[in-house]
Amino acid sequence: MALLTADDVLNKKFQATKFREGYDQDEVDDFLDEVVNTLRDLQGENDDLKTKLAAAERRIAELSRAGAQQAAPAPKPLPEPEPERQVVAAPVAPAPVAVAPVQQGRPNEPESATGMLALAQKLHDDYVRSGQEESDRLISEAKSQGARIVREAEETSARTLGQLEQERSLLERKIDELRVFERDYRTRLKSYLENLLGDLDNRGSALPPRSGQNAQPVGEGRTL
Repeated sequence: MALLTADDVLNKKFQATKFREGYDQDEVDDFLDEVVNTLRDLQGENDDLKTKLAAAERRIAELSRAGAQQAAPAPKPLPEPEPERQVVAAPVAPAPVAVAPVQQGRPNEPESATGMLALAQKLHDDYVRSGQEESDRLISEAKSQGARIVREAEETSARTLGQLEQERSLLERKIDELRVFERDYRTRLKSYLENLLGDLDNRGSALPPRSGQNAQPVGEGRTL
């Protein structure tokens, strides 16, 4: 699986939830900024490691060439027998002793170059291993933090959805109660008005007729 780049994280889009956002936009943006900065630092460190690795490889190549050049002329102590001619007749013994250290000292130079090469290679390997471990650690921390942010966002979204469901159920119960109250109120109001009208009718029929009303004129109703 390829590692994320700074552009991948920068262009990442989060899908919004149905009812409301289930994560803190500012927190996610801040985290993305941290991840981008971390990835850029890692890329910079990798570039620096590559540069130092190339320099170390060039140094190793130079030491290898120097070791080869020093190892090649080592078996050439032959042109120096002239001091022996000068001390042939003399009982001076230190002359051959002076030649011997020169002949013994040069064969150690390739070993020194080899040791330097081994040391340079060891330092290079240690540096690369340390850089890789640091890179793995930073990536692991970034992944852990990203997983934590996503988990917290999902938990927040679940809690928000649960609260919305509870609020919706409460509103539905309130609406049902209001409907029942309205129906009962209409029924009671109708009964009250009907009773009131009935009382008015009963009272109207019980009142005596007014003077001049319903009185027969004189002569009406009589037979001739």
